[in-house]
Amino acid sequence: MTFDVTAEFDRQVANLLDRGYPALAGYDEDGFRTLVEPLRAAARSGDLDPQAGRLPFLLVVTRKAAPVEATMPRTTLHNGRLPGFVDHSFEPGSLERFVATVDLPAPEAYLLFDVERGAEFCGAVPTDAMAAIAGRGRTLLTIEEGIALITHFPQVLVKNKCFSLGGSRCGDRRVPAIWISKRAPKLGWCWQGNPHTWLGMASAGSRAT
Repeated sequence: MTFDVTAEFDRQVANLLDRGYPALAGYDEDGFRTLVEPLRAAARSGDLDPQAGRLPFLLVVTRKAAPVEATMPRTTLHNGRLPGFVDHSFEPGSLERFVATVDLPAPEAYLLFDVERGAEFCGAVPTDAMAAIAGRGRTLLTIEEGIALITHFPQVLVKNKCFSLGGSRCGDRRVPAIWISKRAPKLGWCWQGNPHTWLGMASAGSRAT
């Protein structure tokens, strides 16, 4: 799909402003715009097909700026009203232990490029899916990147095409994932050895400031 890169960057910034991200990150609106504006020059064109789960870039805000517990409830399904939520299976204090296993280019905000929902991995064992993605030279998405994905493109999250986020781990067999529950997005986790027909593995080409 043809699109205007500058207009898409502006749309994503406005989306975060509308959802209260400046206050979450401790900025006023002008301060938040100052934080993300340098990223504009790095935004690039690519395959924009949200229904197929392919996106050229995402503006990501990390948990250092805005905590996951606050950003997940700012998501909804496409044309939905119910807020996203963190599943109770994350015992108190455990979410902080699910840290990025990849190098992030900036502490608070950056761009993620060439994003794929990874529906081809629905039904695959997560460890096998992660190995296949690594073999392609691609990178797994973190929890914050998964939240950014459904924040900017909620139409990506649909029944039977949800996704795991192998870029955030806590040292055990759990792999975070976002799927649909109670008519809303849910951040939960699944075991790395258990396949699910409705759960793929999201990935990206690269990250940059």
